[in-house]
Amino acid sequence: MTLPTPRPRIGSVRWRSVPRREQSVAVQITHFGHACVLVDTGAARLLIDPGTFSSGFERLGGLDAILVTHQHADHLDEDRLAPLLAANPEARLIVDVGTVTTLHDYTHEVVAPGESFTVAGASIDVVGGDHAVIHPDIPIVPNNGYLIDGTVLHPGDSFTEPPGELDVLLLPTGAPWLKLADAVDYLRAVAPRTAVPIHEAVLARPAMHYGLFEALGPAGTTLQVLEREAATKV
Repeated sequence: MTLPTPRPRIGSVRWRSVPRREQSVAVQITHFGHACVLVDTGAARLLIDPGTFSSGFERLGGLDAILVTHQHADHLDEDRLAPLLAANPEARLIVDVGTVTTLHDYTHEVVAPGESFTVAGASIDVVGGDHAVIHPDIPIVPNNGYLIDGTVLHPGDSFTEPPGELDVLLLPTGAPWLKLADAVDYLRAVAPRTAVPIHEAVLARPAMHYGLFEALGPAGTTLQVLEREAATKV
């Protein structure tokens, strides 16, 4: 059986009617590859998961916080963390309980699921708890999802669902712990206004996954593939 392989252009969208929620004020999101994104709410500049498979975030300034979902290197590159913090001396480093064991001599804050905090006027809820299972023989590590202003969710390496309707889901696309059917089911369960694919660096041709997300996603959801390192209103 040959699967269809629709190929949405970078930045292209497929608009569907959105009868159950009004369009919200857009946030600005920049994708630096894989799991790393900059979320600019207008009040706060939040960099999430600057890891080894991502690039370009090293040049950022004016950050209010660096958020880490979990300890795996593709979500936190410690070799580039020191210069990033030096270039952003006011930025808070906020991590999960597992990442603490890998940090060396960095001032940081630890948050856990069920907690909430604010950064420069942005409200952030910590959701989730565990990394998705890779294999029964591999220990499960802690994983924080970050829900920003109740509108944007970065789930880390998990299929954590938000407590209510969601504007923007940063959607994991490819990983050792993920198969496409599970990602589609997650997209359908959350049914966000907009889905932005991330965590794609392990895929040779992520466009095939993007096309299937678009074809199989829920009515009312727009798939938006971000151009790398280009700030985009979502």
